[in-house]
Amino acid sequence: MSAGTEHDPADLRPTGEPVEAARPAAAVPTGHGHGHGHGVSADADRKLLSGALALILVFMAAEVVVGFAAGSLALITDAAHMLTDAIAIALALVAIRLAARPPAGGFTFGFKRVEILSAQANGITLLLLAAFFVYESIQRMIHPPEVEGALVLIVGVVGIFVNLAATWLISKANRSSLNVEGAFQHILNDLFAFIATALAGLVVLLTGFARADSIAALVVAALMLKAGIELVRASGRIFLEAAPAGLDPAELGRELCRIPGVVEVHDLHVWEITSGEPAASAHILVREGLDCHLIREQIEQVLAERHHLTHSTLQVDHASGDIPELHCSDAHGAVHRAVTGAGPAPDQATPSH
Repeated sequence: MSAGTEHDPADLRPTGEPVEAARPAAAVPTGHGHGHGHGVSADADRKLLSGALALILVFMAAEVVVGFAAGSLALITDAAHMLTDAIAIALALVAIRLAARPPAGGFTFGFKRVEILSAQANGITLLLLAAFFVYESIQRMIHPPEVEGALVLIVGVVGIFVNLAATWLISKANRSSLNVEGAFQHILNDLFAFIATALAGLVVLLTGFARADSIAALVVAALMLKAGIELVRASGRIFLEAAPAGLDPAELGRELCRIPGVVEVHDLHVWEITSGEPAASAHILVREGLDCHLIREQIEQVLAERHHLTHSTLQVDHASGDIPELHCSDAHGAVHRAVTGAGPAPDQATPSH
């Protein structure tokens, strides 16, 4: 579709009448724009994520050895969490590479949604590990083992610095991607976990209270549970093709009906192809005699400027005396109708089926 252009309501002439020369197009992406830059290139993302992955793998190997030597569940929990960090980053790197592939064959959107699979896998992994470590922590609270507080403290402090570096690297990547955000949440939670672990080591060292190690593991599990739920919920909304958070399709339908010349909006769908890439489609009916193309451009401009919906597919037809079912034999969702002088139509925003 062509770029949206600003028009006054007076410009809506019956089809066939001459229209004045169009004013300069607004500098906004419209229905067929495909620029989705987020300020950070895919190559830069790969380098940043690869650097964080190298840091985590090296430290994780050392932490496993020290964790068993110290008899610390907190350290072993952290090491397992770092393993999920490494897997999360590896999945993110694979997803970035696949998402960069152009559409081919039956995959008309390419492989953009692979990153959502990665994000959901990260979330589910966090939930499973959280459940396991809650169980282990409770067992150790009942029967506390001997814990080497000094080793736990030293590894915890070193882990804080390692995770600070990894968090900084990933924070510079494109976090509008749910995939990258999933990896970031893993690393950030591990940073908090190491702070809890260092404090537990200090308590054990100074007081001999071995249960502090299990308490720290419970704190880590709670953080993992929170991050996991958020990732599963966000990725699930995209899989279920729900509207982007903060966008109400019903209100959007009413807003489009307020555009001069629009009579009805139905079959309105708003969803996300992948994180940060929303899309919309709708069937629009306009008053007889008006320029459908002109009104479509106005609608595209509203969608792009106000709602960042730069992927829009609109079917625009003239309204007639025909019953609505002749336009859409299998319409979905609500029907939104323009408000007239006598007030809203009686069936405004009522389900079409």
